[in-house]
Amino acid sequence: MPLLPALALTLVAMAGCREPAETAFRYSTDASSRAGLVALADGVITGNEAGTVVRLDRLGLPVWRVALGREVATRPALAGDSVIVGTVAGDLVRLSISDGAERWRLTGEPPVLTPIVADEEGASVYLVAPDGAVRAHAVDTGKVRWRYPAPKTPGGTPEATRALPSPVLSGGLLVVSQGDAGLLLALSTADGSLAWQRDVRDMVGMVSWRDALYASTRKGGVLALSLRDGSPLWEQAPAATVTGPPSVALGTLWVGTSGPESAWLVGLALADGKEVARVPLPAPLVSGVASVRDEVLLVPTGGREGRLVALKQPGWERAFTLRTDTPLRTRPVVLGDQVFVLGLDGRVLSWRLRPPEP
Repeated sequence: MPLLPALALTLVAMAGCREPAETAFRYSTDASSRAGLVALADGVITGNEAGTVVRLDRLGLPVWRVALGREVATRPALAGDSVIVGTVAGDLVRLSISDGAERWRLTGEPPVLTPIVADEEGASVYLVAPDGAVRAHAVDTGKVRWRYPAPKTPGGTPEATRALPSPVLSGGLLVVSQGDAGLLLALSTADGSLAWQRDVRDMVGMVSWRDALYASTRKGGVLALSLRDGSPLWEQAPAATVTGPPSVALGTLWVGTSGPESAWLVGLALADGKEVARVPLPAPLVSGVASVRDEVLLVPTGGREGRLVALKQPGWERAFTLRTDTPLRTRPVVLGDQVFVLGLDGRVLSWRLRPPEP
């Protein structure tokens, strides 16, 4: 084919192809962040290492900004008409979702390094201290409802300088990991009494789905337990190393894994843990995945380039990749066709995904 007609056909073909996503906004919180995003109906809330908490609408415009003075190191909790935020200095603060007004503040508590969780009614929030102690607070007053002590270990006080896996709330139980003690506990949300416990070492994270709890361990193990009594349902070892907590999306349990030279996304069947998918990644997955339109899986990667990889059913082929130039170490938020991610540099980035072409 002559050069000019061929070039013309190429340009026409390129014009007919649409980008899969368009940038909605990019917003800097002005400091690096590892806090993750809290999803609202019309936007997100996040915090950063400078102690700023900000609410953004779907256009990326700040609804309010609040300065707490000390780093917000982990995801806050949505509780009714409030958001509960903790700092590394041991402050626990209740802010109004509508305008960011402070409703109460507690000081002198342990550093808040592990995500806060709230019950569906927005009546109570639950915190796990770095040493594994657990406490429940009433949302309306901040008053402590009950406490569960830190584990006793032969070496003395447990390691108290790092985050523990995010707790799980389900069916009137709060499931928590007590870190170096190797204990996985299920506590009654009513009074903190122990319902069951199991020995689970080197746990990375956990998630619940229906009547089961799924946990991943750093040495490559993934196990399923009954939420009712902690009895084992199945256990698998999909890789030498698991790099992040498990997450459930599109009917599959997903974990990030790594080997000597590569990173992988592994999909396991919820019923028995058998491998159903294995997809290479440009960098490790260290958080959870999310889904769009019940057909596309969004995988944030933690490398310096910060790629958000989109995989499409049924074969989990790569549909597209978005580059953020900052590590993505927290789970994306999806509101309809709009996707939000938080970069380690403290930027909130958002795209609108275009409907697939027929």
